[in-house]
Amino acid sequence: MPEAKVQPIANLKEYFKDALHAVLVNQHLSVEGETEHYVVNLLTLFARSEALFDPSPGGLRLKPLVVMLSEAMEARTRDERNRGLQRLGDVSLFIAGFFAQGFARKLIDIDYHIAMGGRAYGTLAETLSRGARAPGGGRAIAIVFAELAEKFQVMVDALNELCESAHVHTDRDILRLYELWLKTGSRRSFSILKRLGVEPVAGGAAGAGFVAGARPH
Repeated sequence: MPEAKVQPIANLKEYFKDALHAVLVNQHLSVEGETEHYVVNLLTLFARSEALFDPSPGGLRLKPLVVMLSEAMEARTRDERNRGLQRLGDVSLFIAGFFAQGFARKLIDIDYHIAMGGRAYGTLAETLSRGARAPGGGRAIAIVFAELAEKFQVMVDALNELCESAHVHTDRDILRLYELWLKTGSRRSFSILKRLGVEPVAGGAAGAGFVAGARPH
């Protein structure tokens, strides 16, 4: 079997722009151009670990979402609160989109990140739509945050596909996909399960909804 070759990327932003657009088209997901541009910039920014993680005495770490929310709500100024909510939404979207497989071994689940991120963007959009000032700009960006709040789940699906385009799913992954579908209604998880020969059925405990013998061995 030939070894996979690493493809050099001359421009990371252009790569994310083309890759995200292709995924959105593949998933028949329509978003405003400004929203797509925002997500591309987000992916480009968080490609650098120092932008995603926060400094601590023990080195870079990812701040818990509940701490980020608390800091935003207790901010001294409205602008600081808006920046905190934006950071919470951005980190939640990126983590849920690019590290979904890692949630399989953790108590805090992907639906928690979806809920926290979606609410952060939604609250921020409401604040900005009432005329408050925000980082990067005014009422126009409020529309972007409102769309991200409304379509947070499907945007996570899009980022999952972008991240996992070369991933080979194991039996554990398949169970995880089923759990994700039950909890979040992810259309992408449903379609992958169908493609893998699993017929998802709503209801019952995790794993009980698989149609017996549906998956080929």
